[in-house]
Amino acid sequence: MRRIAFINEKGGTCKTTLAVNTAAWLARDRGLKVLLVDLDTQGHAGKSLGLDVRTLPRNVFHLLTEPAVRLEDVVQPSAIEGLSVLPAYKEMADFPLVVANDERRAHRLAERLASAEAAGFDVIVFDAPPSLGITTRNILVAATEVVVPVALTYFALDGCAEVADTVRQVAETEGRAELRITKVVPTLYRRTALATAILERLKSYFPDALASTPLGYNVKVDEAQSHGKTIWEYAPKSTGAQMLGAIAEEIYDGAPSKGAKRGKKVTRVA
Repeated sequence: MRRIAFINEKGGTCKTTLAVNTAAWLARDRGLKVLLVDLDTQGHAGKSLGLDVRTLPRNVFHLLTEPAVRLEDVVQPSAIEGLSVLPAYKEMADFPLVVANDERRAHRLAERLASAEAAGFDVIVFDAPPSLGITTRNILVAATEVVVPVALTYFALDGCAEVADTVRQVAETEGRAELRITKVVPTLYRRTALATAILERLKSYFPDALASTPLGYNVKVDEAQSHGKTIWEYAPKSTGAQMLGAIAEEIYDGAPSKGAKRGKKVTRVA
């Protein structure tokens, strides 16, 4: 079972957009049974699929903190066949405090999702919060692959460097030798000299993992999210759908390689 985490410590990188639409593409275009796990306090992954996360009696927080709550008690269906959602909401802000004294606090998510494969899921997609705290560490312990969305802005390499360092550290300290960055996706792309320069640097750091399709701004993507739909439900022939489909296919087809596991050490912006 593939377990793909979308992670960046910085907000505004299109992380949730990529996670939701990639999960939908895997279910819709590859016929896979996909579980989308939201771990952000804003609950945007669930909202992007039309769920009213504010009114749900249980969410991922309850699964992680209450032993009696089972996976099937929390998972919600979506309008897309094969795609289910494990929603989150503001309760996740309390998660670090609740598990602070648990020696295995970084393994809560992996342990609670152990039944996912038995439930028939082919892929788990994680939408991480914009931080590298205990919640994201739980995701890295549970995941096997990391996709890093990188907004092509001045401080882009800082966030990418933080994620790369954290992935290495978790792989070593938690005995997760299989954990690696398999795709780095440039986002908020515009045809500017700065964007081109950042792309060239990313290509040198991640020669085997950099996505060949950057995600540029497309108003249909924003409109789809505002209607609680994926791009293929809302505007399947739009430029946004073409970009997101191409990126999802790269993530699906991209075979991890030696270069993708480690890459060069990323230099932060001075």
